[in-house]
Amino acid sequence: MNEGYIHACEAAYNLITLGKAFEQSFDGDKKSITLQYIDWKNLENNVFHVTEEYRVMRSTSKEHYIPDLILFINGIPLCVIECKRPDMKDPLKQAISQHLRNQQEDGIRALYVYTQLSLSIANQEASYATNATPEKFWAHWEEKFQTNEEETSYKKELQDLKNRPLSVKQKDKLFSDRFKYVRSYFDALEKENILPTVQDEYLYGLCRPERLMDIIYNYILFDNGEKKVARYQQFFAIKKSMRRMLEIDGGRRKGGVIWHTQGSGKSLTMVMLAQAIAMEPSIRNPKIVLVTDRTDLDDQITKTFIKCGKHVNNATTGQRLVELLESKSDAVVTTIINKFVAAVKKIKAPLESHDIFVLVDEGHRTQHGTFNVDMQKTLPNSCFVALTGTPLFKKDKSTATKFGGIIDAYTVDQAVKDKAVVPLLYEGRLARQTVNAGPLDTFFGMVSEPLNEYQKADFKKKFSRADQLNSAEQKLYAIAWNVSLHFRDNWKGTPFKAQLVCDKKVNAIRYKEFLDEIGLVTSEVLISSIDEREGEDSAYEKSNEKENRFWKKMMDEHGNAKTYEKNIINRFKNQTDPEIIIVVDKLLTGFDEPKNTVLYLTRNLQSHKLLQAIARVNRVYPDKDFGYIIDYYGVIENLDNALEMYSTFEDFDAEDLEGTLVNINEEVKKLPQKHSELWDIFKTVVNKRDAEAYQVLLKDEAIRVLFYDKLAAFAKALKLALSSIQFHKEADESTINRYKEDLTMFLKLRLAVVERYSDTIDFKQYEGQIQKLIDTHVTTEKVETITGLVNIFDKEKFQEELENTIGKAAKADKIASRTAKHISEKMEEDPAFYKKFSQMLKETIEDYEAKRINETQYLNRVQDIMDNVLSHTDIDIPEILRDKDVAKAFYGLTIESLYEKVRENGVKIEIATQTALQVDELIKSAVLDKNKPIIDWQYKTNITGKLLIEIGDYLIDEVRDKYSLDLSFKEMDEIADKCIEVAKIRYK
Repeated sequence: MNEGYIHACEAAYNLITLGKAFEQSFDGDKKSITLQYIDWKNLENNVFHVTEEYRVMRSTSKEHYIPDLILFINGIPLCVIECKRPDMKDPLKQAISQHLRNQQEDGIRALYVYTQLSLSIANQEASYATNATPEKFWAHWEEKFQTNEEETSYKKELQDLKNRPLSVKQKDKLFSDRFKYVRSYFDALEKENILPTVQDEYLYGLCRPERLMDIIYNYILFDNGEKKVARYQQFFAIKKSMRRMLEIDGGRRKGGVIWHTQGSGKSLTMVMLAQAIAMEPSIRNPKIVLVTDRTDLDDQITKTFIKCGKHVNNATTGQRLVELLESKSDAVVTTIINKFVAAVKKIKAPLESHDIFVLVDEGHRTQHGTFNVDMQKTLPNSCFVALTGTPLFKKDKSTATKFGGIIDAYTVDQAVKDKAVVPLLYEGRLARQTVNAGPLDTFFGMVSEPLNEYQKADFKKKFSRADQLNSAEQKLYAIAWNVSLHFRDNWKGTPFKAQLVCDKKVNAIRYKEFLDEIGLVTSEVLISSIDEREGEDSAYEKSNEKENRFWKKMMDEHGNAKTYEKNIINRFKNQTDPEIIIVVDKLLTGFDEPKNTVLYLTRNLQSHKLLQAIARVNRVYPDKDFGYIIDYYGVIENLDNALEMYSTFEDFDAEDLEGTLVNINEEVKKLPQKHSELWDIFKTVVNKRDAEAYQVLLKDEAIRVLFYDKLAAFAKALKLALSSIQFHKEADESTINRYKEDLTMFLKLRLAVVERYSDTIDFKQYEGQIQKLIDTHVTTEKVETITGLVNIFDKEKFQEELENTIGKAAKADKIASRTAKHISEKMEEDPAFYKKFSQMLKETIEDYEAKRINETQYLNRVQDIMDNVLSHTDIDIPEILRDKDVAKAFYGLTIESLYEKVRENGVKIEIATQTALQVDELIKSAVLDKNKPIIDWQYKTNITGKLLIEIGDYLIDEVRDKYSLDLSFKEMDEIADKCIEVAKIRYK
C-alpha cells in the first residue's frame, strides 16, 4: 500500500491470477513450484461463499464499514456488492458513492485491494466497475446473443433460476435471527411466478461462478495507472471473435472487422483479444502481431502477457518483424503500421501458417490501396482482425469484406445510450462578411485575360472565393474574439479544454497571434513540418515567411518535430495551459483526451474526417455532460450527410458485401481497354522511346485535353485494380509491371507538358496581392449564432435545425439527388421497381419546379419516395411476394411486358405473380447448390442457355397458350433474358 492503492491492487491481482512461486528441494535439486490460490482451469476445485453485511475495520479508527454482500472464492473477497432500496433518492448514485468512500485512504482499502469487481444494484437499475473507478465510468452490462434461440434459452434459464424454490434447510439458515419476520413474505412470494429484475440480470450476468472467474482472469487490465474491466461490448466481441477464429476453412481462420465507435476502448479490446488467442489451448504456437499507431500501448501489452507466459517483442524495424514472423516459435509482437507495411514487402516466400494472427487498430486506414493485397499474398492463411472506431460508410463496405466481414458492431447511438461516450451538441455560427466586389473582380479580370482556358480554370480553383474569404484577416479576428469570449464564459477555470480546427497552417498561426493579442485564453499551435502539406495547403505553395518563422521558433524551443508534438500534447493533457490547442489535420484522428470538450470548426470537413474530428470531444470525463461542436464554417449539411451514410450493423448483409467486390472486379475488367485508349493517342509516334515526339504531339490543346482525361481514367482504374487480390491472382507479374511502368512514364510526360505548354501558372506572384485585396475589401462586422445548440443524435431536432438552416427545398433537393443516385446504382437489380420510382421522383421535381406543389409538399413527397426506395417497398406488389425480393423483380418485369397484352388488371397480376414465382424456382434450382450460388454460373452457357429454354417453355405453355395471349417468340425471349440478367446480379 505504501506505493499507492492501484499499485497494491496490481500486486494483489498478479498474486491471485499468477499464483506465487516457491523454491523447493527434491532430492537435493532445487525446483520452482507455483502455488495457485485459485484453480482457474477447473471450476469445481474452488470453494464459493457469499456473506451479507460483512464488518471490516477502517484503517484509521476502530469503526467498521459494512459492505452489503461479498463474494469469496477460496476465502479471497473478489466481488463487493452494495444494494439499495429502489424507492430511495438516486439509489445507484448512493451505492457507487459508498463504494468510492470505502476505497478512500481512511476506509477499508485492505478489503478492496483484493476485490476485482464492484456492483451497485437497486432492483431495476445496476452498474459495475473495478477499483477506484470514478462514478462517471461505472458501466452498463447487457447480454449479447448470436441467435434468437440463444436469447430465448438464456432468458428461460434466468426465469427458472429466479423461480427455483429454496429448500427448508436453506430457509432455516437464511431466515434465522433477525430475518425471521420476513420469512412469511418470501414463502408467499414463491407460490406464484416471479419475473427477473435488472438486478437479477446483473447478478447472473456477472457473478455466476464461471462468468465471474472468466471476467477476473481474462478481462481486467492495468492501463497508465488505472485498473480497467471490460465493458459488455468488449467482452462479447472477443467471445465472437474467438468462436470465429477457431473454425478453419480452406486452410485459414476467418477474421473480420470489430467496429466499435470511438471512445469505447478499442485498444483495450485489441489487447484482451490478443490475450485470449495466446491462452487458447487448441492454438499451438500462435504468432500474434498487434499493429497500432500508438507506441504507448507497448508497456501495457507487455504487462498483460506476463500471465500468458509469453514474452512481448517490440518490432522497431521491418527487418526485426520479418525475423519474428519467420521464426518457428510462438511470439507476441507489437509494431506500428508503417513497420508492418515494410515487413510485409520484405517477406520473400509466403508464410503459409494459419496460426499467424494480425490485429490491426483503425483497420480502415490500412485496407486501402495495395497494402491489403500485399498482406494477402505474403500471409495467405493468416487471420486478420481489424478494429475500427470510425463509422464504416456504405461505399467502404469492402473494408469489412477484405478482412472477412463484420464480427461485431457497437454504434455511437448505442455508446451514447450506455453512457460510454457523451452526446454531442452542435451550434452553427456565422461571421457576416461584406464584400466590395468591384476591386476584386477588376483584378481577377486583368490577370485572367491573357490566360488560356486551362489556366483560367486553374486560377479559379486556386483562388476560389470561399477558401480565400475564409482567410480574410477581419474574419479570423472576429472569430478569434468569439472563441475567446465563448471559452472564457463557459469553460475558463474548469479542467475542460478545446480544439480549434483551421484550414491551413498559416491561418492556425494567425489565430494564435490574435488569441494572444486578445489575451482571454491561452493557446498553442500543433502543425506538421513545413515540408508536409496539411488541410487545404496547396501542392503549389511554398511555406511563407510566417510559417518559416514559427517553425524555426518551435525547433529552437523543442529540438525536433517529434519532441515538439509530444511536448505540446503533454502540456494540453497535463497542465492548465494551453486551454485551446490549434490544429489543421494533426490530432483529428487517434487523439484521446477526455478533458477535450469543445471543438471550434473554422474549415470544411466531410465524411470520415468530420466524424473523426467530432469524436475528439465525445470522451467521458467527470462533470462532462456533453461535447460541443461550434461550427463557424457551415458543416451542418456535411454532418447530416455523414450521419446519413453512417452504416448500421444490419446494412452489412452478405449479398451487399459481395456486390461491392464484384463491382470492383467489373471496374478492373475495363483496365486493358483504358490502357489501350491511352496508348491510342500516340499511335502516330513511330519511335516509342522518343520522349520529344510525345511532347510535340501534345502541342495541340485538344489532344492534350484528351490525354489528361484518358490518363486520369487509366490511373484511377489501375489504383483500384492494385487493391484487388483477384486482379493479382488473374494478371501475370509482367502485365502488372507493364501497367505500372506505363503509368509512371505517362505521369512524367504529363508533368513535362503541363510545364511546357503553361497549363498551370505560378500562383505565388499573385497570392500576396489577392490576400491583401481580400483583407482590404472584405469586412466582417459580427459573428451570429445561426443554429441553436442541438444534440446531433436527437434525429428529429437535428433534422429541424438542418431544415431551418438550409431550407426545405434545399433539403428536398438533397434527398432527391441521394435517392436518384441510389436508384441508378441499383437499377439492374430490379429494373421495373427502380424505373417506377425514378419516374415518380422526376415528376415530383417537375411539379415543384412548375410551382404545382409547395416546398413542404415537395419535401414530404421526396421523403416518401426515398423511404420506399430504401426499404424496397411497393404497395402494388402482391402479398405472396412480400418477402421474396428476387421474385418481386421478376414480377415487375412481367407486368411491364404484359402491360399492353392483358386488359383486365386482376388477370395481369395473377399471370405476373405465378410467372415470378415459377421463374424464381427455375433459376434457383439451376444456379444454387446447397443454397449457395455456383461459382461464375453467370458465365456458363450450359446453365444460362438451359434457363433460357426452360423459362421460354413455361411462358409458351402457362402464359401464352393458357391465356391465349398475343406473345411472339422474340417477346418471350426478351422476358427470359431480362429475368436472367437480374438473376446474374441477385444470385451471386
